[in-house]
Amino acid sequence: MINEPQPTGRRERKKAATRRGIADAALRMFRERGYESVGIREIAVEADVAVTTLFAHFPSKEALVFEQAADFETRLVAAVAERDQGASVICALHEEIRTLVQHCTTGDATGIWTMIEQSPELSTYAQILELRYAHALAAAIQAAPDLHTSEVASDTIARFAMAAFTLARQSADPEAALDEAFHMIGAAWSAARPSQEQ
Repeated sequence: MINEPQPTGRRERKKAATRRGIADAALRMFRERGYESVGIREIAVEADVAVTTLFAHFPSKEALVFEQAADFETRLVAAVAERDQGASVICALHEEIRTLVQHCTTGDATGIWTMIEQSPELSTYAQILELRYAHALAAAIQAAPDLHTSEVASDTIARFAMAAFTLARQSADPEAALDEAFHMIGAAWSAARPSQEQ
């Protein structure tokens, strides 16, 4: 699991614990019986919550599988927005995506991604999330005061970065695949900004 910021107030902690309990119950049931074989009501019963409570935390069945989606998006945007003054945006993205790929290719996450890739419904949802991440990342690149990039350049680099994440995650050698992809992304970034600092 990716390290998430811990909620500070009692109410926030209780809400986070309920959300975590629902997600854990859902993933356990999906692993045991398969994604398609598990219904929302069954998950609510297993998590000991009402169906309305489940939907207050997760807007859809697919969202239960992608419980950390908001954290992934936040981390990608922060890699650009919170990098050190003068630090390369490509290097910052490379390192953050390396961390995300490592998370997705080890431990329990491997089984979750296998389940996602075997389900057309989940694969489609993953593609939608990847596009959402790319849009958020492009906006962060565009907004960075030191980068001075066009909308097209920002969007292109963001989509390349998300493609690198997917290709590396699916590769037999994720680290090598990511390094190769980011070598090309760096070249594209340089080509888009020939007279500027990288």
